[in-house]
Amino acid sequence: MPSALESPEGAEEDILLYEEIEDGPVSPMDLSELLKEGTKESHDRAENTQFVKDFLKGHIKKELFKLATVALYFTYSALEEEMDHNQDNPVFAPLYFPIELHRREALAKDLKYFYGEDWEEKIQCSEATQQYVDRIHHVGQHEPELLVAHAYTRYMGDLSGGQVLKKVAQRALKLPSTEEGIQFYVFDNISNAQQFKQLYRARMNALDLDKNTKERIVEEANKAFRFNMQVFDELDKIGRSLAEEAQDGGLPVHDGKGDIRKCPYYADKLGTAGPGCPFHTAVGLARQPLVQLVLAACMAIAAGAAAWYIL
Repeated sequence: MPSALESPEGAEEDILLYEEIEDGPVSPMDLSELLKEGTKESHDRAENTQFVKDFLKGHIKKELFKLATVALYFTYSALEEEMDHNQDNPVFAPLYFPIELHRREALAKDLKYFYGEDWEEKIQCSEATQQYVDRIHHVGQHEPELLVAHAYTRYMGDLSGGQVLKKVAQRALKLPSTEEGIQFYVFDNISNAQQFKQLYRARMNALDLDKNTKERIVEEANKAFRFNMQVFDELDKIGRSLAEEAQDGGLPVHDGKGDIRKCPYYADKLGTAGPGCPFHTAVGLARQPLVQLVLAACMAIAAGAAAWYIL
């Protein structure tokens, strides 16, 4: 999932989640220019999904952020697996930067932070993410030249607006200043993001591709945007089902009504490794014989005190 462009004082900041506007002379037939122009509409729609708008405002629940991280893990695992398989293929090889770009290991660190040591047992690929993953595998195995579209859409966005999302998440979720939980957005092996993006565009433009192939790459990039939007919409629906989290950092309490799976602390639903739901913990304790005996004694004492006061 993104750089912010400085805007005049009082004007609304323009957040580009997927790619910054390219400066300098370009040819209309450069692949980078074709992608920028050919995905503008998809770009705008993606930025205006409810999930993204809420995220940028800092309205992101921790459980939802965790599920978004899970979706990214499966997406990048598929993308980087296919990139590894095609690292020597001339239609993609110039864009193979595993040390600088690969995100799978960073996402694994984030999931370990959120879910614990056994995080792999607690996560699963969602329906929308699986469709995205399936498309990436199909492209990597049958149309590797189209991997360019998926790599461009993801990595250039991560180096652009992703850096804004990193700060928003860190502040909104009160994450450590040491960047645990947001390693996905940290590119330790890229010292200058703007220069690297210029290099990446130049490599894209130097690929030996005919006009038809370039058009297919642009079409595939629009598909990649649609897959991302489907994941965003899925997350938005899940977010609406989650109980509101306390704004002061306190624990949300499930009220015992409705589907227990909507409780933010329901481990099988959300894979949390933290404390149990306060409501259901209390109910469980109340069913213990010793606790019931103590409660009965307390009630008897309270009843006796009330009777004495009335008399």
